[in-house]
Order: sequence, then C-alpha cells, then structure tokens
Amino acid sequence: MIDQVLSRHSAALRVKITVKTLISVGVIALAVLLPQLIHLALGAPGGMQWLPMYLPVLLGGCLLGAIWGLGVGILSPVVSFAITSLAGDPMPALTRLPYMIVELAVFAAISGLFSRKIAQNGWMAFPAVLLAEVSGRLIFLAMAAIFQSVSPLSAALVWSQIQTGLLGLVLQAILVPFMVMGLRLLLIKDKE
Repeated sequence: MIDQVLSRHSAALRVKITVKTLISVGVIALAVLLPQLIHLALGAPGGMQWLPMYLPVLLGGCLLGAIWGLGVGILSPVVSFAITSLAGDPMPALTRLPYMIVELAVFAAISGLFSRKIAQNGWMAFPAVLLAEVSGRLIFLAMAAIFQSVSPLSAALVWSQIQTGLLGLVLQAILVPFMVMGLRLLLIKDKE
C-alpha cells in the first residue's frame, strides 16, 4: 500500500526505499516493544493468548507488501531475541525462534500479497489478515508435526498454543484491517 501511495506522489526510488526502511524499522521496534509490555502486564500466558508480535508484523505486511513484509516478518523475532537475550530473558525462547521466524514470515508475506489490492480497496485488509493468520498458524502446526522428533515442540503442544491464542488472532483480524483502512484514508486524504 505504501508503495502505491508513494508512486501516486511520484516519489523517487531513493525516497521509496527510505520511507519503507523507516516504516520497517518502526514496525520491528513495535514488534519488540509490544510483547515486552504485554508480558510485563500479563506475564507469559498473556503473550501466548494475545500474540502481541503478530499485530505489528501483519500491519507491516499490509503496508509494505510481500517482499518488505517478509523482511519484517523474519527480522522481528530475530531482533527481539537478540535484544531480550542481552537482558537474560530471550523472547521468543530459542526453541521457539525458528518456528516464529517462519510463521511470522508467512504472516507478513501473505498479508503483503494483498498490499496493492488494499491500496485500491481498504476492505481487502480483512481477507489479507485472515488468510495470513490461517496460513501462518498452519505452517507453525506443520513444522511442529514434521520436526517433533527433534524439537521440544510437538504438534499437540502447538495445537494447544493455537487454541490459547485464538482470541488474540480474532482480535487482530479485526483491529489490523481497521488500522490499515484508517492509515489508507489518511494517506489518500493527504493526496487530495
């Protein structure tokens, strides 16, 4: 969506890259900070229920497109792990990190595939987010099933985590599209 808005403003490639980089950094920072706040307020169970890192990643995918979204999806858990490891309490845990990298990459890439459609019609953010969430969670479950013989995450444990986080996913399936539509209206209004 951002790319289409910048193109309407006849932004040069250098400006597009700068804007997308700044948005990516902001989204990644939010993906590191939001889980910390949720864990501080609600503990680890709150993080598993509300899935706070997912919201910024979905937002990043919708705004930035599939390629930039993919970068945000991969870097968000990696940066979070690196920063929180310095404090001695890595988040996500090392055993969960590879799964989160893949899952969030899928979240961002799938929602990012809808970015152009969202620029044309903001309501497209709803199927974008919903399809991204379902795809990401299915990938997480499939990876757990495939690697359960060598990983502490079994398919049964992952299924339990998916059920625990269902309320968070539903809430994000509503919040993220409305956030994207609001940003879209602001950016279009700016052009008019």
